[in-house]
Amino acid sequence: MPSHRYVVADVFTDTPLTGNQLAVFTDARALDDATMQALALEIGFSETVFVLPAEAGGTARIRIFNPLAEMAFAGHPILGAAFVLGAPLQLGVVELETGAGIVPVALERDESGRLVFGRMRQPVPRVEPVSAPESLLAILGTQRSLLPIELYDNGARHIVVTLAAESEVAALRPDGPALGRLEVTGVNCVAGSGTSWRSRMFWANGEDPATGSAAGPIACHLARHGLVGWGEEIVIRQGVEIGRPSTLHARAEGGGGLIDAVEVGGAAVVVARGEFRL
Repeated sequence: MPSHRYVVADVFTDTPLTGNQLAVFTDARALDDATMQALALEIGFSETVFVLPAEAGGTARIRIFNPLAEMAFAGHPILGAAFVLGAPLQLGVVELETGAGIVPVALERDESGRLVFGRMRQPVPRVEPVSAPESLLAILGTQRSLLPIELYDNGARHIVVTLAAESEVAALRPDGPALGRLEVTGVNCVAGSGTSWRSRMFWANGEDPATGSAAGPIACHLARHGLVGWGEEIVIRQGVEIGRPSTLHARAEGGGGLIDAVEVGGAAVVVARGEFRL
């Protein structure tokens, strides 16, 4: 009976049992699409990664599945997979082939050689206005957004809503079924100032503890509308309300309303290893 090994990592944290959970199948060559999807549902994390041989000059190709469908791009699976692959390969940069192109992840080590941080260069998002923003605010249970409500598409589709205070973000109790009917990856509600920000991301499956694919767009949104400087790194705290506190670092480079580059970073820690026998 074939066995399929996987690693569990907590991502955007350096503390086990916090951050966003991720399963990484390190050799998925024997798995077909239906089995990958079934394994992602069986595990039940927000995403599961399947590693395959590179096809376009990267270090490896990865496929990302949530419990319902395959995803072209997602942040914490890319960072977590880079940590899992980078440790044994002793690489300084891991280039992962995704459905949204090759994403390089630069890895940092401490004096002992242990991986402690990674920074991914994300696809530059396309920005779109959101129709009927008042309806979205009603779904979220809040009155107004400080900045225009916009959608950022970097392979995932994220709406960014900016609230006046972190207490407003913490108090949100959105209409889950209505959110699930939106044709987006997630709705991200943020508040803060300077380089310190709080975020909650709501999607069809509830609330996400750490959303790397949204952290870059959040930095873009704040820079485009003048709340942070272009090139300034912000720190985003997420997952507090659901008991999985996470820390994400993000910055956007650009000017004149145009985005040139996006970088998102954080830590990850391996917490378990196992195998499926199918």
